[in-house]
Amino acid sequence: MTTADHAASNPLPGVSTTKFAFWLFLASEVLFFAGLISAYVLMRIVSPSWPDVSELLNIPLVAANTSILLVSSVTMVYALASIEAGDQSKLRRFLIATAVLGTIFVSIQAVEWVQLIGEGVSVSNNVFGSTFYVLTGFHGLHVLIGILFLFLTVYRAFRGRYTRTEHGGVELMGLYWHFVDIVWIFLFTIIYLV
Repeated sequence: MTTADHAASNPLPGVSTTKFAFWLFLASEVLFFAGLISAYVLMRIVSPSWPDVSELLNIPLVAANTSILLVSSVTMVYALASIEAGDQSKLRRFLIATAVLGTIFVSIQAVEWVQLIGEGVSVSNNVFGSTFYVLTGFHGLHVLIGILFLFLTVYRAFRGRYTRTEHGGVELMGLYWHFVDIVWIFLFTIIYLV
């Protein structure tokens, strides 16, 4: 296939096929989380025994944890900006910072789960527990997957795989990381604040 044939078959001229496929993947993930969030909201509306989350959940801890995740989104932006400027050293530092902040986020989420389980909130004892652990668990799994790919991206950065002109892996990593951050903003608002 020639470059002209490839350009003619590309659904979005100027956007790589890989990036387009990744956007489709993220769209499917949005639909997945939309279904989970809809189920949570529906269960909250129809359940007569829904607990008062302000008494049950550690909102200040989770608010601080949310800030950590949002800061990790900023470090991811700086990582991409660094490689676009050709600065390999800053790229590596900001990618590592993003991975560390993501790890702290998941660790604090684990602390929250341990506290809730200690208070008797489980998947099997009520609808709140079931929906809470499914929503936060799937999000946590997505963050863990993101952390693993961040470490892969860091490894590739140390091997010199990214340059000012060839840094698609960093860009896709950024798209995924921003996706998990945006999903968490919705989850934090719906579960902890509303």
